[in-house]
Amino acid sequence: MGPHPAVAAIRLAVRRVLHDILIDHTRPPGESPLGPLVMVACSGGADSMALASALAFEAPKLGVRAGGITVDHGLQSGSDLRADDVVGRLVELGMAPVESLAVTVGRDGGPEAAARDARYAALDAAAERHGAAAILLGHTRDDQAETVLLGLARGSGIRSLSGMAEVSGAGGRYRRPFLHLDRQTARKACMVQSLSVWDDPHNADPAYTRSRLRHEGLPALEKALGKGVVGALARTAQLSRDDADALDAWARQAEASVRDTAGLLECAKLYALPPAVRRRILRRAAIEAGAPAGSLFARHIEEVDRLITGWRGQGVINLPGKVVAQRQGGRLVIRQS
Repeated sequence: MGPHPAVAAIRLAVRRVLHDILIDHTRPPGESPLGPLVMVACSGGADSMALASALAFEAPKLGVRAGGITVDHGLQSGSDLRADDVVGRLVELGMAPVESLAVTVGRDGGPEAAARDARYAALDAAAERHGAAAILLGHTRDDQAETVLLGLARGSGIRSLSGMAEVSGAGGRYRRPFLHLDRQTARKACMVQSLSVWDDPHNADPAYTRSRLRHEGLPALEKALGKGVVGALARTAQLSRDDADALDAWARQAEASVRDTAGLLECAKLYALPPAVRRRILRRAAIEAGAPAGSLFARHIEEVDRLITGWRGQGVINLPGKVVAQRQGGRLVIRQS
Protein backbone atom coordinates (compact mmCIF):
# COMPACT_ATOMS: atom_id res chain seq x y z
CA MET A 1 0.00 0.00 0.00
CA GLY A 2 1.41 3.37 -1.05
CA PRO A 3 1.54 6.60 0.91
CA HIS A 4 -1.52 8.76 1.51
CA PRO A 5 -2.41 10.82 -1.61
CA ALA A 6 -1.44 14.08 0.11
CA VAL A 7 1.96 12.67 1.06
CA ALA A 8 2.45 11.26 -2.42
CA ALA A 9 1.62 14.66 -3.95
CA ILE A 10 4.13 16.60 -1.88
CA ARG A 11 6.85 14.01 -2.41
CA LEU A 12 6.31 14.06 -6.16
CA ALA A 13 6.51 17.86 -6.20
CA VAL A 14 9.79 17.80 -4.28
CA ARG A 15 11.20 14.97 -6.40
CA ARG A 16 10.61 16.98 -9.56
CA VAL A 17 12.32 20.03 -8.14
CA LEU A 18 15.31 17.99 -6.95
CA HIS A 19 15.67 16.53 -10.46
CA ASP A 20 15.69 20.09 -11.85
CA ILE A 21 18.29 21.17 -9.29
CA LEU A 22 20.54 18.24 -10.19
CA ILE A 23 20.26 19.10 -13.90
CA ASP A 24 21.16 22.74 -13.23
CA HIS A 25 23.85 22.03 -10.66
CA THR A 26 27.54 22.36 -11.46
CA ARG A 27 29.69 20.95 -8.70
CA PRO A 28 31.95 23.69 -7.34
CA PRO A 29 35.50 22.96 -6.11
CA GLY A 30 35.47 21.58 -2.58
CA GLU A 31 31.84 20.43 -2.59
CA SER A 32 31.16 17.31 -0.55
CA PRO A 33 31.38 14.08 -2.57
CA LEU A 34 28.06 13.17 -0.92
CA GLY A 35 26.27 15.43 -3.39
CA PRO A 36 24.78 18.92 -3.48
CA LEU A 37 23.13 20.39 -0.41
CA VAL A 38 19.49 21.45 -0.65
CA MET A 39 18.02 23.21 2.36
CA VAL A 40 14.45 23.91 3.38
CA ALA A 41 13.36 27.18 4.97
CA CYS A 42 11.07 25.97 7.73
CA SER A 43 8.92 28.06 10.06
CA GLY A 44 7.38 25.01 11.71
CA GLY A 45 4.04 25.63 10.00
CA ALA A 46 2.18 22.98 8.04
CA ASP A 47 3.43 24.07 4.61
CA SER A 48 7.11 24.10 5.48
CA MET A 49 6.95 21.00 7.70
CA ALA A 50 5.32 19.05 4.86
CA LEU A 51 8.08 20.33 2.59
CA ALA A 52 10.78 19.36 5.08
CA SER A 53 9.43 15.83 5.47
CA ALA A 54 9.26 15.36 1.70
CA LEU A 55 12.80 16.67 1.22
CA ALA A 56 14.14 14.38 3.96
CA PHE A 57 12.45 11.42 2.27
CA GLU A 58 13.38 12.15 -1.35
CA ALA A 59 16.87 13.65 -1.07
CA PRO A 60 18.82 10.50 -0.07
CA LYS A 61 17.31 8.55 -2.99
CA LEU A 62 18.73 11.10 -5.43
CA GLY A 63 22.14 11.58 -3.86
CA VAL A 64 21.24 14.97 -2.41
CA ARG A 65 22.03 16.17 1.11
CA ALA A 66 19.06 17.68 2.97
CA GLY A 67 19.49 20.56 5.40
CA GLY A 68 17.20 23.00 7.15
CA ILE A 69 17.02 26.61 8.29
CA THR A 70 14.52 28.35 10.54
CA VAL A 71 14.46 32.12 10.95
CA ASP A 72 13.68 33.73 14.30
CA HIS A 73 12.26 37.17 13.54
CA GLY A 74 12.09 38.04 17.26
CA LEU A 75 8.61 39.51 16.84
CA GLN A 76 6.86 37.35 19.42
CA SER A 77 7.55 36.34 22.97
CA GLY A 78 9.20 32.92 23.03
CA SER A 79 10.15 33.00 19.35
CA ASP A 80 13.62 31.71 20.23
CA LEU A 81 12.10 28.64 21.90
CA ARG A 82 9.90 28.04 18.87
CA ALA A 83 12.99 28.22 16.63
CA ASP A 84 14.83 25.71 18.85
CA ASP A 85 11.84 23.37 18.62
CA VAL A 86 11.84 23.57 14.81
CA VAL A 87 15.55 22.82 14.74
CA GLY A 88 14.89 19.72 16.87
CA ARG A 89 12.16 18.53 14.51
CA LEU A 90 14.37 18.97 11.45
CA VAL A 91 17.18 17.04 13.12
CA GLU A 92 14.69 14.25 13.90
CA LEU A 93 13.92 14.08 10.19
CA GLY A 94 17.61 13.33 9.60
CA MET A 95 18.63 16.70 8.20
CA ALA A 96 22.11 18.16 8.45
CA PRO A 97 23.16 20.89 8.66
CA VAL A 98 20.31 22.53 10.54
CA GLU A 99 20.41 25.95 12.11
CA SER A 100 18.31 28.73 13.59
CA LEU A 101 18.98 32.28 12.41
CA ALA A 102 17.99 35.26 14.56
CA VAL A 103 17.32 38.46 12.60
CA THR A 104 16.50 42.05 13.41
CA VAL A 105 13.42 43.30 11.57
CA GLY A 106 13.52 46.93 10.48
CA ARG A 107 10.63 49.20 9.55
CA ASP A 108 11.14 50.01 5.88
CA GLY A 109 8.10 49.22 3.75
CA GLY A 110 5.89 48.12 6.67
CA PRO A 111 6.15 45.13 9.04
CA GLU A 112 5.47 42.41 6.47
CA ALA A 113 7.96 43.72 3.91
CA ALA A 114 10.59 44.38 6.58
CA ALA A 115 10.27 40.84 7.96
CA ARG A 116 10.51 39.40 4.45
CA ASP A 117 13.64 41.43 3.67
CA ALA A 118 15.32 40.34 6.91
CA ARG A 119 14.37 36.70 6.28
CA TYR A 120 15.72 36.55 2.74
CA ALA A 121 18.93 38.31 3.73
CA ALA A 122 19.49 35.65 6.39
CA LEU A 123 18.65 32.81 3.99
CA ASP A 124 21.01 34.21 1.34
CA ALA A 125 23.82 34.39 3.89
CA ALA A 126 23.14 30.83 5.08
CA ALA A 127 23.13 29.49 1.52
CA GLU A 128 26.51 31.11 0.88
CA ARG A 129 27.93 29.90 4.18
CA HIS A 130 26.88 26.27 3.66
CA GLY A 131 27.39 26.20 -0.10
CA ALA A 132 23.75 25.20 -0.65
CA ALA A 133 22.71 24.51 -4.23
CA ALA A 134 19.16 25.64 -3.45
CA ILE A 135 16.72 26.58 -0.70
CA LEU A 136 13.17 25.22 -0.88
CA LEU A 137 10.27 27.44 0.17
CA GLY A 138 6.83 26.17 1.16
CA HIS A 139 4.62 28.69 -0.65
CA THR A 140 1.41 27.06 -1.87
CA ARG A 141 -1.19 27.83 -4.52
CA ASP A 142 -3.17 29.68 -1.83
CA ASP A 143 -0.16 31.92 -1.11
CA GLN A 144 0.13 32.57 -4.83
CA ALA A 145 -3.52 33.61 -5.06
CA GLU A 146 -3.05 36.02 -2.16
CA THR A 147 0.05 37.49 -3.79
CA VAL A 148 -1.82 38.10 -7.04
CA LEU A 149 -4.64 39.89 -5.21
CA LEU A 150 -2.16 42.04 -3.30
CA GLY A 151 -0.49 42.99 -6.58
CA LEU A 152 -3.87 43.81 -8.08
CA ALA A 153 -4.70 46.05 -5.11
CA ARG A 154 -1.42 47.96 -5.55
CA GLY A 155 -2.15 48.54 -9.23
CA SER A 156 1.49 47.77 -10.01
CA GLY A 157 1.02 46.18 -13.41
CA ILE A 158 1.36 42.75 -14.94
CA ARG A 159 4.62 41.89 -13.17
CA SER A 160 2.88 42.16 -9.78
CA LEU A 161 0.05 39.96 -11.06
CA SER A 162 2.60 37.29 -11.99
CA GLY A 163 3.02 36.45 -8.31
CA MET A 164 5.88 34.31 -7.09
CA ALA A 165 8.17 32.47 -9.48
CA GLU A 166 8.84 28.76 -9.11
CA VAL A 167 12.55 29.61 -9.43
CA SER A 168 13.99 32.91 -8.19
CA GLY A 169 16.97 34.49 -6.45
CA ALA A 170 20.62 34.62 -7.43
CA GLY A 171 21.43 31.70 -9.70
CA GLY A 172 17.96 30.21 -9.17
CA ARG A 173 18.65 29.71 -5.47
CA TYR A 174 15.02 29.66 -4.33
CA ARG A 175 12.65 26.92 -5.45
CA ARG A 176 8.93 26.69 -4.68
CA PRO A 177 7.73 23.10 -5.25
CA PHE A 178 4.20 23.65 -3.87
CA LEU A 179 2.89 26.49 -6.05
CA HIS A 180 0.53 24.01 -7.74
CA LEU A 181 -0.62 22.41 -4.46
CA ASP A 182 -3.18 23.85 -2.07
CA ARG A 183 -2.61 24.60 1.59
CA GLN A 184 -4.94 21.81 2.71
CA THR A 185 -2.83 19.18 0.93
CA ALA A 186 0.22 20.22 2.94
CA ARG A 187 -1.75 20.25 6.20
CA LYS A 188 -3.23 16.82 5.44
CA ALA A 189 0.23 15.44 4.71
CA CYS A 190 1.43 16.61 8.12
CA MET A 191 -1.60 15.13 9.86
CA VAL A 192 -1.30 11.64 8.35
CA GLN A 193 2.45 11.59 9.12
CA SER A 194 1.82 12.81 12.70
CA LEU A 195 4.07 15.81 12.12
CA SER A 196 3.65 18.46 14.76
CA VAL A 197 2.99 21.91 13.27
CA TRP A 198 3.00 25.45 14.65
CA ASP A 199 0.36 27.94 13.59
CA ASP A 200 1.87 31.43 13.57
CA PRO A 201 -0.58 33.79 15.34
CA HIS A 202 0.49 36.54 12.93
CA ASN A 203 -1.27 34.58 10.19
CA ALA A 204 -4.59 35.28 11.94
CA ASP A 205 -3.79 38.82 13.08
CA PRO A 206 -6.02 41.36 11.25
CA ALA A 207 -3.28 43.97 11.69
CA TYR A 208 -1.51 42.33 8.74
CA THR A 209 -2.81 42.88 5.22
CA ARG A 210 -2.17 39.32 4.05
CA SER A 211 -3.96 37.94 7.11
CA ARG A 212 -7.05 40.05 6.37
CA LEU A 213 -6.97 38.91 2.77
CA ARG A 214 -6.65 35.26 3.80
CA HIS A 215 -9.43 35.24 6.38
CA GLU A 216 -11.80 37.87 4.99
CA GLY A 217 -11.03 38.80 1.38
CA LEU A 218 -10.60 35.39 -0.27
CA PRO A 219 -13.54 33.77 1.57
CA ALA A 220 -15.73 36.66 0.44
CA LEU A 221 -14.59 36.20 -3.16
CA GLU A 222 -15.21 32.46 -2.99
CA LYS A 223 -18.68 33.06 -1.58
CA ALA A 224 -19.48 35.46 -4.43
CA LEU A 225 -17.72 33.69 -7.30
CA GLY A 226 -17.35 30.06 -6.29
CA LYS A 227 -14.62 27.76 -5.01
CA GLY A 228 -12.45 28.02 -8.12
CA VAL A 229 -11.14 31.49 -7.29
CA VAL A 230 -7.79 30.36 -5.84
CA GLY A 231 -7.01 28.15 -8.83
CA ALA A 232 -8.03 30.88 -11.26
CA LEU A 233 -5.79 33.41 -9.55
CA ALA A 234 -2.87 30.98 -9.63
CA ARG A 235 -3.42 30.45 -13.38
CA THR A 236 -3.56 34.21 -13.82
CA ALA A 237 -0.15 34.41 -12.14
CA GLN A 238 1.39 31.98 -14.63
CA LEU A 239 -0.19 33.64 -17.67
CA SER A 240 0.87 37.07 -16.42
CA ARG A 241 4.41 35.84 -15.82
CA ASP A 242 4.67 34.51 -19.36
CA ASP A 243 3.45 37.84 -20.77
CA ALA A 244 5.71 39.89 -18.49
CA ASP A 245 8.75 37.80 -19.41
CA ALA A 246 8.04 38.33 -23.12
CA LEU A 247 7.63 42.09 -22.68
CA ASP A 248 10.82 42.28 -20.60
CA ALA A 249 12.73 40.52 -23.37
CA TRP A 250 11.28 42.92 -25.97
CA ALA A 251 12.28 45.91 -23.84
CA ARG A 252 15.86 44.64 -23.46
CA GLN A 253 16.17 44.23 -27.21
CA ALA A 254 14.60 47.63 -27.96
CA GLU A 255 16.63 49.64 -25.45
CA ALA A 256 19.77 49.92 -27.58
CA SER A 257 17.76 51.32 -30.49
CA VAL A 258 16.40 54.25 -28.46
CA ARG A 259 19.76 55.51 -27.17
CA ASP A 260 21.97 57.99 -28.99
CA THR A 261 25.73 57.66 -29.45
CA ALA A 262 26.27 59.12 -25.97
CA GLY A 263 23.94 56.55 -24.43
CA LEU A 264 21.12 58.99 -23.68
CA LEU A 265 17.49 57.99 -24.24
CA GLU A 266 15.90 59.71 -27.23
CA CYS A 267 12.35 60.86 -26.51
CA ALA A 268 11.05 60.59 -30.08
CA LYS A 269 12.22 56.99 -30.41
CA LEU A 270 10.78 56.12 -26.99
CA TYR A 271 7.45 57.64 -28.01
CA ALA A 272 7.26 55.27 -31.00
CA LEU A 273 7.41 52.17 -28.79
CA PRO A 274 4.35 50.44 -27.31
CA PRO A 275 3.66 51.85 -23.79
CA ALA A 276 4.34 48.52 -22.05
CA VAL A 277 7.79 48.27 -23.67
CA ARG A 278 8.64 51.95 -23.17
CA ARG A 279 7.77 51.91 -19.47
CA ARG A 280 9.94 48.88 -18.92
CA ILE A 281 12.88 50.72 -20.44
CA LEU A 282 12.18 53.72 -18.21
CA ARG A 283 11.94 51.55 -15.12
CA ARG A 284 15.19 49.79 -15.94
CA ALA A 285 16.92 53.15 -16.50
CA ALA A 286 15.67 54.45 -13.14
CA ILE A 287 16.93 51.37 -11.31
CA GLU A 288 20.31 51.59 -13.05
CA ALA A 289 20.52 55.22 -11.89
CA GLY A 290 20.06 54.11 -8.27
CA ALA A 291 16.30 53.99 -7.61
CA PRO A 292 15.50 51.01 -5.32
CA ALA A 293 13.36 48.54 -7.28
CA GLY A 294 11.13 47.83 -4.28
CA SER A 295 10.28 51.51 -3.86
CA LEU A 296 9.72 52.27 -7.53
CA PHE A 297 5.99 52.07 -8.20
CA ALA A 298 3.84 52.37 -11.31
CA ARG A 299 2.91 55.97 -10.47
CA HIS A 300 6.60 56.95 -10.55
CA ILE A 301 7.09 55.45 -14.00
CA GLU A 302 3.87 57.05 -15.25
CA GLU A 303 5.18 60.48 -14.23
CA VAL A 304 8.43 59.86 -16.12
CA ASP A 305 6.47 58.51 -19.08
CA ARG A 306 4.57 61.79 -19.32
CA LEU A 307 7.88 63.49 -20.08
CA ILE A 308 7.74 61.45 -23.30
CA THR A 309 4.04 61.32 -24.13
CA GLY A 310 2.66 64.50 -22.58
CA TRP A 311 5.52 66.99 -22.74
CA ARG A 312 4.36 70.41 -21.56
CA GLY A 313 7.62 71.78 -20.23
CA GLN A 314 7.46 69.86 -16.96
CA GLY A 315 10.29 70.20 -14.49
CA VAL A 316 12.32 67.55 -12.75
CA ILE A 317 10.57 64.33 -11.65
CA ASN A 318 11.80 63.09 -8.26
CA LEU A 319 12.13 59.33 -7.89
CA PRO A 320 13.05 57.12 -4.90
CA GLY A 321 16.73 56.86 -4.06
CA LYS A 322 17.39 60.55 -4.81
CA VAL A 323 17.09 59.84 -8.53
CA VAL A 324 15.69 62.53 -10.84
CA ALA A 325 14.36 62.40 -14.38
CA GLN A 326 14.10 65.35 -16.76
CA ARG A 327 13.76 66.07 -20.44
CA GLN A 328 16.60 68.04 -22.01
CA GLY A 329 16.86 68.83 -25.72
CA GLY A 330 14.81 65.86 -26.85
CA ARG A 331 16.71 63.51 -24.56
CA LEU A 332 15.54 61.90 -21.30
CA VAL A 333 18.13 62.21 -18.54
CA ILE A 334 17.74 59.96 -15.48
CA ARG A 335 20.46 60.40 -12.85
CA GLN A 336 21.32 60.79 -9.19
CA SER A 337 20.45 64.25 -7.90
